[in-house]
Amino acid sequence: MELHIDTETRIKHIIVVASGKGGVGKSTVAAGLALALEQQGNKVGLLDADIYGPSIPTLFYTHNAKPEVFEKSGKQVMEPIIRHGIRMISIGMFVDKNKSILWRGPMLSNVLKQFISDTNWGQLDYLIIDTPPGTGDVHLTIFQQCKVSGVVVVTTPQKMALADVQRVIDMCTNEKLKVPILGIIENFSWFSPQNHSDEKYFIFGEGGGVKLAESSNLPLLQQIPIVETTMKYCDEGEVQKIFDSPIIRDAFMSVAKKITQYVRTYLHV
Repeated sequence: MELHIDTETRIKHIIVVASGKGGVGKSTVAAGLALALEQQGNKVGLLDADIYGPSIPTLFYTHNAKPEVFEKSGKQVMEPIIRHGIRMISIGMFVDKNKSILWRGPMLSNVLKQFISDTNWGQLDYLIIDTPPGTGDVHLTIFQQCKVSGVVVVTTPQKMALADVQRVIDMCTNEKLKVPILGIIENFSWFSPQNHSDEKYFIFGEGGGVKLAESSNLPLLQQIPIVETTMKYCDEGEVQKIFDSPIIRDAFMSVAKKITQYVRTYLHV
């Protein structure tokens, strides 16, 4: 289902990246997925919907890149920042990164609606939406405002993370929402030293994502390991360099291919 905001904006598919709890690498997964889809020849946008804790500006080093705001058809429209071929917008591009945002739910929802409908996204094959942890106003606003093609759920192997992820699955399958879940990504699956990639250390447990996928009757899209350079590149705002690791690049490319195959098979696009 395409989202038509105006005559110049056309978004074919909206993919929501969600998690039950924070600290599972959800934003890095959203960024990696956007990069992989772009490298496969798609036109991609990335919306940071985590208003209280935006991470996309850190990952792409866009804290100082202020989006241009201009008038179009009688309303104020934002021009997204472009990095590595990806059009992106985040509240973190408008506010001081060290300042807290003290907004109640209605204000948060209004800003999110503006990001969706008042951004000059242009022609996109995919809009990836990085959502905050949990299930709340942001998710409801997105699911009610947009026709979402599918949700990618991110977890770690830990039992605590799995319990929280189950709530996300329950939200998506709720009778009032019924949002399709494309599958589960198990992040931080194991640690492999840079010079000994054949060695695996299961720091956060083993097989939790596999068991959750089986019990929920959902596909396990990918297990993504920890590599030594990932945190360094993310902290430096050069998230694209995580693809320097063949293991990480292949993992995200595989997820991107599975998503494009899904939309071609089930959404006929």
